[in-house]
Amino acid sequence: MYDSALILEGGGMRGVYTAGVLDCFIDNNIEFSACYAVSAGACHCCSYLSKQRRRAFDVNVDYLKDKHYASLYSLITTGNFFGVKMIYDDIPNKLNLYDYDEFNKYKGTFKAVVTNIETGKAEYIDIKDVKKDIIYVRASSSLPMFAKIVNINGKKYLDGGVSDPIPLKKSQSDGNLKNVVILTRDINYRKEPNKFMPLLNIVYKKYPKLLKCLKERHVHYNHTLDYIKREEKNGDIFVIRPRKPVKLGRLEKNKSKLYDLYKQGYADASRSINRLKQYLEK
Repeated sequence: MYDSALILEGGGMRGVYTAGVLDCFIDNNIEFSACYAVSAGACHCCSYLSKQRRRAFDVNVDYLKDKHYASLYSLITTGNFFGVKMIYDDIPNKLNLYDYDEFNKYKGTFKAVVTNIETGKAEYIDIKDVKKDIIYVRASSSLPMFAKIVNINGKKYLDGGVSDPIPLKKSQSDGNLKNVVILTRDINYRKEPNKFMPLLNIVYKKYPKLLKCLKERHVHYNHTLDYIKREEKNGDIFVIRPRKPVKLGRLEKNKSKLYDLYKQGYADASRSINRLKQYLEK
C-alpha cells in the first residue's frame, strides 16, 4: 500500500472512465492509504477497494435496459432516476455480488463526499462498513433534480459534487503529501454556469445555501481545476484525465460509447503507470 491519497471526482455515467483507471490499478496492485471520492467516483471506489476487477463497469452497463435501474420510469415513480433499491440492494446483494469481506481487509481510509443542503457545506464521511454506510455513498451520488434528498440522522444530503467536486484540498489539509487525482474531463474543459438555475430556484427554494452553492458551482470547479494544474506542474500531485474531450453526458445509456470510455480510462492509466509508480515511490 502506498502512503498516498486517491482523489476521485464524479460525473455520472462518465465515471466509467474512472472505472477503467481503477481496473488498471487493480491489475498493477496499486493501493492507496486514503481515498476521497465523490458521487459516481464513490460508487466505483467501492468496487476498487473490494478488488473486484471490471465490476464497476459491469454494474453501470449490464442493467441499462431495466426500467428499475436508470430511467424516466424510475424518476417518475420513485423520485430517483437511478433506482435506489436496485443499485444499492439488488445488485450488490443478489445480481452482481459485492465482496464485503475483501473490502473489510482494506487498512486505509475511505471518505465519501456529501453535500449538506441546509448548510451548503461538504461533509466527508468515513465509509468503514459498506453494508451500513452505503446510504452515504447513495447520498454522495444523489444528483439535484434527479434524486430525492437523502435524510440521514436528521441531516439532509445531496450529491457531494455540488460542494466539493474534486476534494484535493481536503486531502492535503488532512496531511496527505502525495495525491493521485482522477478526473473525468480533459485538460481544456471548463464548467459553464448552470442553465437550470431558474428551475432549481423553485425546487430547492427552502434551501438558500444549497442554491448559492449550485449557482457558484462552476466558479468553484474551475478554480479547483486551475489549482490542480499548478500543483501538477510543480510535481506535487499526479493527475490522470481523458486525453481528449468526453462527449458523454451524466445520464448516457449508449453501451458502446460507455465501453469506449472505459477502455480509454484503462489505456490512459496504462500509459501513466510507470510514471505513477515513480511518483508514489520517490
